[in-house]
Amino acid sequence: MYDREHLIAALSRVANGDKAGLKTVYDLTSAKLLGICARILKEQDEAEDVLQEVYVSVWSRAGSFDRERSSPITWLATIARNRAIDRLRSRRVRPADGLDQAEQVADASPDAFTRVSDAQEAERLRHCMDGLETTHRKAIRAAFFDGLAYSHLALRDNVPLGTMKSWIRRGLLQLKGCLSG
Repeated sequence: MYDREHLIAALSRVANGDKAGLKTVYDLTSAKLLGICARILKEQDEAEDVLQEVYVSVWSRAGSFDRERSSPITWLATIARNRAIDRLRSRRVRPADGLDQAEQVADASPDAFTRVSDAQEAERLRHCMDGLETTHRKAIRAAFFDGLAYSHLALRDNVPLGTMKSWIRRGLLQLKGCLSG
């Protein structure tokens, strides 16, 4: 588990070349990022290799993290996801005979219809999230987009754990109703 501000501070230290900052980032996020890599690659050894590449990338790109554009865990998860997908794509056998066999290579990227549909779904989700009570919306964002545990959220917001769970459950039920309607 991590504290957003603590992770932001550690990334800032990494951007300044602080190895201890990188160790802090690793300690706070490696389990989550390894999970992302393992889910995509389906092989633990390969996921661990990619995770190492992720932290090499974090070391060199920490200065580009912008806390105004995304949360630190979202930024890190995106790097892990992209690295794992790159590794997955590199596994594919490439046609050796040139253009004659190019039609047999599937394009894994989404087609235009899928991209438009995904964008519409994202906009619908954003609209439904905006319709939630502020406490419910913030709790859901922190739990599902930032990866914070319910217990951490309850402590952060100084409410009982049961209250936090209720806020999130009620918010999710409202989201479900909004998205299905």
